[in-house]
Amino acid sequence: MLHDFGRCFSGSADLFADGGRSPGASINLITAHDGFTLLDLVSYDHKHNEANGEGGRDGESHNRSWNCGVEGPSDDPQILALRARQRRNLLATMFLSQGVPMLLGGDELGRTQLGNNNGYCQDSELSWYDWDEVDEEMLDFTRRLVQLRGDHAVFRRPDWFRPAERTADGELQDVEWCTPAGIPMQAEHWHTDGAAAIAVYLSGRDLLDEQGRAIADDDFYVTLNATATPLDFTLPDGKLVGEWEVVFDTAAIHPFAARGRRHYRSVEVLTLEPRSMVVLRHLAPEKR
Repeated sequence: MLHDFGRCFSGSADLFADGGRSPGASINLITAHDGFTLLDLVSYDHKHNEANGEGGRDGESHNRSWNCGVEGPSDDPQILALRARQRRNLLATMFLSQGVPMLLGGDELGRTQLGNNNGYCQDSELSWYDWDEVDEEMLDFTRRLVQLRGDHAVFRRPDWFRPAERTADGELQDVEWCTPAGIPMQAEHWHTDGAAAIAVYLSGRDLLDEQGRAIADDDFYVTLNATATPLDFTLPDGKLVGEWEVVFDTAAIHPFAARGRRHYRSVEVLTLEPRSMVVLRHLAPEKR
């Protein structure tokens, strides 16, 4: 899990850098026109393609989906809350990764095909957009993610990250992968069985824009807890004087509502709720 996330978040340098291509050569997606919609991805363990007339034999059977405890529609508030959180986690991971995000139309609206993952043959309500059932909260969250990515070049670098090492004086580099304890990750951490938590520091210094001109942005710390229990994350140390501001927390119904209200200092502990993602922006003294 961690290795796949690292490749996505850093723009797949292992695949494209040697060929002279940029992070923009990597396309990041969660869902596509073939397969589950995003809502169905967190609502079904199995495809339900009976309406296609092929006895359920069509469509991909290996979907990497999870129904969060109930197959299909549910009126259980806890199930619905978990599904919404998982959708926010997936959208945030995609939009804040290096490379080009590809959003399947309707995922931001909560579109469902009732578990049908091969709807090419369905010119029916199963595949149509239901404009009377728009998930306004998910739509708002998606809009804010798009704006965050557009406002901060650190999430859409035109060049590759430099080596993830600290300088002699302890200054953090372009990117640093950390364990929840704030310890720089070693090779063995990437291959730990069952590893489901990670943090990544992204430096906004010495960036280039699309024309190759030097620009500066904020520093960010992205924390992810995919476990089923709360987990403490220690914020990074180094030469980062100032505080960390919570930008969004996917455990909240209104994830961006915490922006500007929750601040932490370096080496302080931030507790992430189960299966959640918190993104923090560094506030240097002059920005506070």
